[in-house]
Amino acid sequence: MGLFHTLESSSATEENSLSLLKNLGPAIIILILELILISPKASCEQRNNEKAFQLKSDVTIFVNANECSPILHAVDDLASDFAKVFGKKAKIIHEMKHAGPATIVIDRASSHPDRARFPAESFSISAEPTASEGGNKEIITLLGADTRGTMYAIYQFSQDYLGVDPMYYWTDKEPTKRDQIEIPEKFSRSFGPPVFRYRGFFINDEDLLSGWAPGVRDHTGISLEAWNHVYETLLRLKANMVVPGSWIFPDEPQVRLAGERGLALSIHHATPLGVNVARWPEGVPYNYTTHPEILERAWTNAVNAYTKGQEILWELGLRGLGDESYASLDPAVRGDDTKSGALISRVIARQMEIVKSIDPDAVFVTNLWSEGNRLMEKGLLKIPDQVITVWADNGWGWLQDHNKVKAGQGAYYHVAMYNLESNQLSEMVPVERMFKELGRFESAGATKFLLVNTSDIRPVAMSAKATMDFAWNGAKGMGSSDRYYREWSKNEFGEKVADQLVELYKAYLAAPAKMERATSEYNIEVGHFAAGMEYGDMIYHYHARELLLSALVKRPLFLMAGQGPLWRAPHVARGGHEQGWAEATMASDQAACEEAVPRWENVWSMAQSMKAKVEPSRRDYYEAAILTMIEINRQSNRMLLQVIQAVRAINCGDKALAKTHLLKANESLNTIKAAEARAEYGKWRHWYCGDWLTGIDRTAELVDIATRLQDDPRAPIPVGVMWNEREAYEHITGYQGERTVDLSGS
Repeated sequence: MGLFHTLESSSATEENSLSLLKNLGPAIIILILELILISPKASCEQRNNEKAFQLKSDVTIFVNANECSPILHAVDDLASDFAKVFGKKAKIIHEMKHAGPATIVIDRASSHPDRARFPAESFSISAEPTASEGGNKEIITLLGADTRGTMYAIYQFSQDYLGVDPMYYWTDKEPTKRDQIEIPEKFSRSFGPPVFRYRGFFINDEDLLSGWAPGVRDHTGISLEAWNHVYETLLRLKANMVVPGSWIFPDEPQVRLAGERGLALSIHHATPLGVNVARWPEGVPYNYTTHPEILERAWTNAVNAYTKGQEILWELGLRGLGDESYASLDPAVRGDDTKSGALISRVIARQMEIVKSIDPDAVFVTNLWSEGNRLMEKGLLKIPDQVITVWADNGWGWLQDHNKVKAGQGAYYHVAMYNLESNQLSEMVPVERMFKELGRFESAGATKFLLVNTSDIRPVAMSAKATMDFAWNGAKGMGSSDRYYREWSKNEFGEKVADQLVELYKAYLAAPAKMERATSEYNIEVGHFAAGMEYGDMIYHYHARELLLSALVKRPLFLMAGQGPLWRAPHVARGGHEQGWAEATMASDQAACEEAVPRWENVWSMAQSMKAKVEPSRRDYYEAAILTMIEINRQSNRMLLQVIQAVRAINCGDKALAKTHLLKANESLNTIKAAEARAEYGKWRHWYCGDWLTGIDRTAELVDIATRLQDDPRAPIPVGVMWNEREAYEHITGYQGERTVDLSGS
């Protein structure tokens, strides 16, 4: 987008020619460091003349052969990026005597300990003609203040001069093929430091990625090849951390790979210190009040299981056996926030002791997800100053600090979320909401940490990129949300349709039905799932299935939770046994979804009318990112309305009417499946086969069963079990086999 947080640079001097080329060490590095990175003024770029040179396929990339693994990975990506433009990879060299007519020099200030300290993760891109025995050669220097700054310089060069989209893997955007690229002969640009200190993605509830790129052979849920692309994307977006999966062990391959790529590791808020509580062994107490030694042994073993030297942001806290409150399991603190806050505060202090015993300089984080927000607001948590306190949003992009955020804190933000009501398959969080909420935190100085839950990335590519752009640039660098929509639309779909797409995105994000009441068991006073939030793509299918089951089974339904130990028994779900639940749900859903119908029809009409203006090479992605996204929500809204009418007819014994509505519901589901098939072009074949959490196929199966029952009362009656989550996590974590948390030791 060209929206960067920049510092002014001065150009390098013209002294030194052949010696620069041959020695490349102190002369050029000291020169650039002193004249570029430490300049106190602010500007984007300085050019010394209007001359230009042509970068061609004979370009070489110089990097020290002993450079660290993360930088070497980035250099290899850069060489591959050249192949996308010129048809061949750039040659990587380790001695300047092999330099071509133009050479890209990779270096970092931190490799020169005698130099002054520069802002972390800042970097510069500069060009300088250099005389040599064979004539002038062009030196393009990509210089970072440290390892990450150097990687960012590499990827920024690729984006700005080669035209490589940071999100290319997810958007399928390829740079223009060219024979040469014209670059100013002499210039310097500098970037950074970032606004948010730690920033990155949480790959959470990763059903689509697990189904599309299973990692069984790699002993991971998602293949290491796919993980490598996730990490590459993060680095191209100038992120520096990742949570690589939902319920994982500390020694899994994708955890190590994150370190090899140069990313810091953050940890799921439900697995403090990396203890995978979803694999807690059966029969072993999970109770800090009565058996603190067991939990402390688990924490200690998890801490020691991480690769030595890996950069980790240590998540502190205490939650239950899954993504649930600890208080729900411990009678000693259940229902008593004061006691619960005191216990968790004591746990945080003990966890810090355990980590500091092996890493005295550790960085600590505590995520106030769900009940944590409530306890913090009441002043019941004692969090040491050296711990980064992270406020969470409600799953719809509204941060739940209630204006109590303070400098030095951070945010946990969702652009996708599995909660049975929000979004897993499509965009849902408006960029203007995101900029407003993150802007509040920036204004408060709460910029230590920004973790963004993106689930499977591809369905929310637009908003995922927006969060990382904001994390680097801040509000001033980003401008308005309209500006972002336009730049995204222009880059992804072409200039001709960009202005219209701004209006389409805003209309799409305003189209969903709105909740009239809290539909979750969570306390609405906490603001976790608040009335007035948008219907995400999940709620249509969750409600449709629960309503159909309650009508067909007519007895209590059971829920098999998947985010917890496999030995936990199913429990009774609220639907189908709470008196009045079905009627109240149908009434509110019908009113909200009927009101949304004209909005969805308008959005669909707008999107169809724009398709011809999209650049021909980008129409496949338009189909996937715009048309399929709209159809999933538009047709799911229609489907739920038909299911509601069918359930009412079933309850009244009108089988013919019920069948009519069920067939219409099935039409909408088939339309969704056809749209998804069009989005599964190229490498994305079978992308939706892992849709276990929203579960469109499961909705279609139940609609089909209900339809058959209207004609044949002897047809099979569905089992009264809701098990989408369990099915999803059987797939997502199945590679872990029977492994459980390590409790060895004394």
